[in-house]
Amino acid sequence: MSAQISFPVESAAGPRTVTVTYERRGTGEPLLLLHGIGHLWQAWEPVIDVLATERDVIAVDLPGFGASPALPAPLAYDLTTVVPVLDAFCAALGVERPHVAGNSLGGLLALELGREKLVRSVTALSPAGFWSEAERRYAFTTLRAMRGAARAMPLPLIERLSRSAAGRTVLTSTIYARPARLSPESAVAETLSLRAATGFEQTLAAGRSVLFREDVTALPVTIAWGSRDRLLLRRQGVRAKQVIPGARLVRLPGCGHVPMNDDPALVARVILDGSAAVAA
Repeated sequence: MSAQISFPVESAAGPRTVTVTYERRGTGEPLLLLHGIGHLWQAWEPVIDVLATERDVIAVDLPGFGASPALPAPLAYDLTTVVPVLDAFCAALGVERPHVAGNSLGGLLALELGREKLVRSVTALSPAGFWSEAERRYAFTTLRAMRGAARAMPLPLIERLSRSAAGRTVLTSTIYARPARLSPESAVAETLSLRAATGFEQTLAAGRSVLFREDVTALPVTIAWGSRDRLLLRRQGVRAKQVIPGARLVRLPGCGHVPMNDDPALVARVILDGSAAVAA
């Protein structure tokens, strides 16, 4: 059963209360999991139990996504706001400098947390921010098309499509290389989450000018990319390695943009290895 926590965050208009939904399992060093745009914490469900055998796993619905309410005005969805919100969330839970793993938008946030030295290690799965302008436009156009399709489909159609492998391919093949492996329940939940995400448009708008250009030093960084990523093309991983030369660059064979369901065992091992690389 997921939980919610509320905590204060400073803004230009004074303190504001932010509420975040999260799932917490396991014991060990803390590990924060951050999903991509339009997604929800359950995207990590295929790997959480394996990770929880060695880590205190905290999977978050980012503000404005999943079951987390939108950020209160005047808080924005840019990196300079969301990164401190995540730091305040960890403080509210009594967690200091967790390991962090993120996918897509969550990977970008994870790297920003690492750059600010707010975490112990970073594992970024197909992180945003290493695109060319043409690649960014392609990704944003694709995401808007996915959201438009999700909003246009009535619930009975989404549920009917989710019951077959072919239907789940229609719903989710843009982000999964093996959509048939997704459960019907997950396909429905993810489609509805994309449709309902209150932070979607503002997050995309904030991302128009985002390029990750600074090295992340003094902590272990792993960047992993699916060989079948159709949203953020895998050549962006080479650029990420050029920006962060000390990072470990890992290929995820047969995985799409959201690799956790495509190969849970591999993704869990990459995350555990990355978070075990911290020097004693």
